[in-house]
Amino acid sequence: MRHAKAGYKLGRTSSHRKAMFRNMITSLLVHEKIKTTDMKAKELKRLADKMVTLGKRGDLHARRQALAFVRSKAAVKKLFEEISPRFANRAGGYTRVIKLGYRHGDNAPLALVEFVVEGEKKKEGKKKKEGRKSEGV
Repeated sequence: MRHAKAGYKLGRTSSHRKAMFRNMITSLLVHEKIKTTDMKAKELKRLADKMVTLGKRGDLHARRQALAFVRSKAAVKKLFEEISPRFANRAGGYTRVIKLGYRHGDNAPLALVEFVVEGEKKKEGKKKKEGRKSEGV
């Protein structure tokens, strides 16, 4: 059984997977958006949101935890001084995954991972009809 085992293996060993995501997080922090395959993008979103949460904490321990994962001091500085303050009033969901189509060579589904622009709101779902009354008769 596979209970409580979160995350995808992506056909890699654990050390390869960890190194790949460390590189991808660093690139995301530097460039603020990256294009990758859909499954990697979904997994990267989880890690990126955790990094922004560390940046929002802003204390020394959070900075050291971020430095233990991110490969560049400049990227961590950008995370703590530029990226995290943008999301000070946001409770989560700092990144989005946009599907782009399929890669030409192997037909792998591609996606774009980027930080959400603060001030954007989600599209509202179906609006309730105003004339209806909910009666429990």
